[in-house]
Amino acid sequence: MARVLFINAGSEGHINPTIGVVQELTSRGEEVVYFCIEAYRERLEKAGAVVRTIDDQKFIKAFISGGRNYLLERVNGLLLTADVVIPSVLEQIQGEHFDYLIHDSMFGCGRLLAEILKLPAISSCSTFAESKPSFEHTMEQFFNDVPEEITKPINDKYQSLTAMIQQKYSVEIHSPYEAFCNPASLTIVYTAREFQPGGETFDPSYKFVGPSITSRSMEDDLDLSEIQGKSPIYISLGTVMNQALDFYKLCFEAFGNSDHTVVMSIGSKTPISDLGDIPDHFIVKSYVPQTEVLQHAQLFITHGGMNSAHEGLYFGVPLIVLPLSADQPVIAGQVARTGAGLTLDMQSLTAHQLREAADLVLSRGSFKEAAARMGESFRKSGGYRQAVDDIFEFRDRHSD
Repeated sequence: MARVLFINAGSEGHINPTIGVVQELTSRGEEVVYFCIEAYRERLEKAGAVVRTIDDQKFIKAFISGGRNYLLERVNGLLLTADVVIPSVLEQIQGEHFDYLIHDSMFGCGRLLAEILKLPAISSCSTFAESKPSFEHTMEQFFNDVPEEITKPINDKYQSLTAMIQQKYSVEIHSPYEAFCNPASLTIVYTAREFQPGGETFDPSYKFVGPSITSRSMEDDLDLSEIQGKSPIYISLGTVMNQALDFYKLCFEAFGNSDHTVVMSIGSKTPISDLGDIPDHFIVKSYVPQTEVLQHAQLFITHGGMNSAHEGLYFGVPLIVLPLSADQPVIAGQVARTGAGLTLDMQSLTAHQLREAADLVLSRGSFKEAAARMGESFRKSGGYRQAVDDIFEFRDRHSD
């Protein structure tokens, strides 16, 4: 039995793919000590991990203080979290032995801790993988296209932060790519190579294991017998940016006179009472068990977060993607490229556009066929079991 140190800051999209990995690691005899924010303690303890926490408020404050407008500002934000995370983790594990470390690919403190502790490191990539040439091209555009009076202070900040980290923790950061993408000798990517942009360009150290999907048991009051045999349209904007009262009302307008059963998950931030009159064929809940609903659905209208897009396609459900932020436009582009769905602009969306797109996807069999093909490629990739096979092969190569 080996002891595993798992470092992951937070956010649903970065935590959820690791739950199956933790379950599989512990079921095969590994002891997992998992650092995250308090909000995810319960689900990771259920997965079998020993959970320790970092201060989420201090972490978020440090990260945001780096700036949000440019990629290098986000790099600086991650570097600013070092003084929040590193001393806390080192204090909480003092005197303990670990055999290897797994860190989130976008959480630089994990890679820094691996260097400080001199542990073999594995990167856990819950977004699309980013190659060094692609990242460096983005950085080059930043310096070429943005005025020097903006780029210089941001770059000066980056230089001072890397110097501070080297002096304080005796670890070097050689490039913004290293700070932001945290390359490791093994990177577990939770998608199929076929869905990854430029998937064929990544070397064998990147293991594309497909979505790591487990049932997420949370409080809900949806009786699945209500939708069995009805092939509902399922609508959800995920867990973060779901305060969208106007959008939910637009869905009533779009599908109010349709024959489809519609299941709509609106999150906890919008009271159901604010929606007004709900059409009889709509089932509206603050939370629904997404993976279970998707096994019955014929169409998924989604914001296109990585977890949601993966889960829809895993079960062969075509998508209409309304990307809101972050990597969602790229994910939407991949959905459209594979023929498994359409993408629409949330800002200019009308009820007529949404209904027209839904009718098109539901009437044209090619969308369903493409979603089914992608789902098959996801399942063949192996998921969290394959991830742990790859982790064990890495562990055995690096064992003393």
